[in-house]
Amino acid sequence: MGMMSGKPADGTITLAEMREFASFPAATQRYIRRSLDVAFHRADAMELWCRDVVEAASIRAQARVYERIQDLRTIVPDDSGLEQMEPFMAPLITISAFDLGQDRLSSFSAYRFLYERLLGAGARPWLPGAFCAAASLPNLHPDKRRLLLQSISEAAATAIGWSNREPSFYPEWVEKVDVTKPAN
Repeated sequence: MGMMSGKPADGTITLAEMREFASFPAATQRYIRRSLDVAFHRADAMELWCRDVVEAASIRAQARVYERIQDLRTIVPDDSGLEQMEPFMAPLITISAFDLGQDRLSSFSAYRFLYERLLGAGARPWLPGAFCAAASLPNLHPDKRRLLLQSISEAAATAIGWSNREPSFYPEWVEKVDVTKPAN
């Protein structure tokens, strides 16, 4: 299902996704776009996103960590069976811990927005648990753990059901337009 299916509800949902993305801080928006480029090889992430040696190292590390994303997409558990859960949740928590450790995803909603796109709608029921596990790991500063864990609402943590509708808005790099130059 693409963005151009023609049904008004799809446009409303896409607009809501765009609004949610726009509500995130600029650094979070940038990190989400970069992460999608790294995960799906949409562009040369180093060329597009790298501003310095620290960011270059971060992108290289992210590319290594994200090598597991394609495999994870194929093993999203369809129920709560423990035998299905472990091979999915263990790497999901590890990848999530990496992303939360980058200090760009400062809330559950930003995390959920990115991971719905990385893994698909079927992963939604597993995201609160993975987020809480990764957000409570000792590699994060206690203040950061507190802020992240406080960002997940009771409703998100205890939802009785999740939408199976795939996300339709996948934010991408946008070239800056120089408004001081005349248009061609």
